[in-house]
Amino acid sequence: MNTRHVTSLVAAGAAIVMLLSGCGSTGTSNSSNASDSNIISVYGSEPAHPLFPGNTTEAGGGKVVDQLFAGLVTYDAKGGIHNEVADSITSSDNATHYVIKLKSGWKFTDGTPVTAHSFVNAWNYTANSANKQASASFFSTIEGYDDLQKPDVDPKATLSGLTVVDDNTIDVKLSQPDSAFPVKAGSHAYMPLPESAFKDPKKFGQHPVSNGPYKFVSWQHNHSIEMVKNPDYKGNRVAKNDGLNFKIYTSPDSAYADLRGGNLDFTNTIPDTALTSFQSDKSLKAYNEPGGNTLTFTIPEWLEHFGQNEEGNLRRQAISMSIDRKTIAEKIFNNTSTPAVDFIAAPISAYSKNLKGNEVLKYNPKKAKELWAKANAISPWSGEFGIAYNADGTAKNWVEAICNYVKNTLDIDAKSIPMSTSDEFLSNVDSGKMTSAYRSGWGPDYPSADNYLVQLYDSSSADGKGGNSGNYKNPEFDAMMDKALSAPSTEEADKYYQQGEEILLQDLPAIPLWNQNATAASTSAVSGVEFDYGGGPVFTALTKK
Repeated sequence: MNTRHVTSLVAAGAAIVMLLSGCGSTGTSNSSNASDSNIISVYGSEPAHPLFPGNTTEAGGGKVVDQLFAGLVTYDAKGGIHNEVADSITSSDNATHYVIKLKSGWKFTDGTPVTAHSFVNAWNYTANSANKQASASFFSTIEGYDDLQKPDVDPKATLSGLTVVDDNTIDVKLSQPDSAFPVKAGSHAYMPLPESAFKDPKKFGQHPVSNGPYKFVSWQHNHSIEMVKNPDYKGNRVAKNDGLNFKIYTSPDSAYADLRGGNLDFTNTIPDTALTSFQSDKSLKAYNEPGGNTLTFTIPEWLEHFGQNEEGNLRRQAISMSIDRKTIAEKIFNNTSTPAVDFIAAPISAYSKNLKGNEVLKYNPKKAKELWAKANAISPWSGEFGIAYNADGTAKNWVEAICNYVKNTLDIDAKSIPMSTSDEFLSNVDSGKMTSAYRSGWGPDYPSADNYLVQLYDSSSADGKGGNSGNYKNPEFDAMMDKALSAPSTEEADKYYQQGEEILLQDLPAIPLWNQNATAASTSAVSGVEFDYGGGPVFTALTKK
């Protein structure tokens, strides 16, 4: 998913008004020729799901959805929040009531208007569990959400807290304070949808109608996704190019070879094989800047010996302390990643190097063996330890390195488990069918620690309703997140987020590994390469001679 930055916006009881500030390719495009126009060809991977914003939680689809849709707000390179379709978002009653005013004149690429109904209908559809949208949990603080999670819920049931006052006004009532609500408003889950999306969802997912900086042209599966500049777009991200061609690759190495050969304009996925050389390659332009992506691996609690109990926690801590993150960062990532010290990233205000319990993220083989022995005293170890990953990404080398550390430190069988494509891998993750640990990570959708923590580890995000794919559930952690969302200031909210992280450091529902830099490369003809606050590329800024 996209990378962003964080602030907490709401002081208790105060009104807030935000004012507008200002994965080798299967072939080349058949409908556009990048060499004859300012169409930029960029690295892409096959989306795991149809292109519904509320069901898009991975990078392949996220890059595409971000360019096609425009939400209430956008985020700048420093994490500032600016109104997009919203004219204002006003909070009252201790951040439990919001009134959203929309700008007039916005329309979808089919010519229909963007109205309050476009947002509310989309939010209701995403929140309703009958529609099986992966971002349902983004609406968990809105009144009526729990009713929409019942097994027998009517697919047409709606959130009781949402009211369309008129075409340009939405009234939102929350079941609890949520100071992050205005920040979430720019995420995929909150994008508006036209009426056509609900009349034929299957067709829409393959050929979306949108309101963002680009207009959808085609999706040739496992080949390319093409879009052109939207002439009717009225927002903050006006494209400097004529369009984008996301060329779909099954190997970053193949994409990099195409880049060097002039058959691809831009990639923000540098293969392991090129990390030591891409910055000195004179045939390319190289970029390496701090970013907000986190890299982890998840050990789901349904695996034998890894329940959410004393044995499971001891084993997770032992495995974490078996890993020499610093050496892997130097040898494999060529210092384009930084060893993790918590569960979020350095650009985020709640980020801390001093959390209680973060010694579990430090290489300590002696302690790891002690913890593993304690776990064995509870229940003797049997079997092997594996980490699954998608082979069309860049995880192979670091997953294998981690498995070697675990094997050598704990004297157990440990192996990497490649899965052919991102689509196959993510389908198994999303459906809870993984039978081993698996690589994970996060590039947040919106600028809040809430997105790193609540959306990944809160109980409301488990059971297929959000990014909590390991189904971690801890009421103590959930309560701390509620306190953060009710806090009257960013500083106080950050204290609760950090206390929540200290709980995570004991349980390790995912094992933090590294914070990744924003790395990218382009041909010499491309200019305008920029990154957002979290390290994601700003595709609208790209242009070429």
